[in-house]
Amino acid sequence: DYILKPFGIRELLARIRAVLRRTCAPIDEPVSFSFSDIVVDFKKQEIQCPDRTIPITSKEAGILKLLIEREGEVVSREDILNEVWGYETYPTTRTVDTFIHNLRKKIEVNPSNPQHLITIPWSGYKFKK
Repeated sequence: DYILKPFGIRELLARIRAVLRRTCAPIDEPVSFSFSDIVVDFKKQEIQCPDRTIPITSKEAGILKLLIEREGEVVSREDILNEVWGYETYPTTRTVDTFIHNLRKKIEVNPSNPQHLITIPWSGYKFKK
C-alpha cells in the first residue's frame, strides 16, 4: 500500500488495519457465549433467554463481543468506537451509551440496576459474568 503526504493519523491507522486484515490468518472468534441463563450467538446475532429469542444488531453484537473478550476490564467509549465502528467513521461517545442502554434492555433482568454491563463513571464499561 502507498499513502501520499500529508496524511492523517486516522488514515494511516485505517490502512495499517486493512493490510493486517488481508495478510494475517484469521483468529478463532467465539461463536457463542453463555452467562447466567442467557446464550449469545454471535453468528446468528441473537440472544437466547429462557423464554424468548431476541435479535441484536451487528453493532450490538460487536460491543457485546468486545466487552466479553475483555471481561472484568474497563473498556473506554473511545476503545469501543475504534474496535466496533473503526477509524473510518466518527460517531460520538454518546452513541456507545445508546447501544449499551439498548443491550441492557435485552440482557439484564433489571436494566436500571445492571448486573452484567456495568458503567464505570468517566471511564467506560465493563462486563461481569
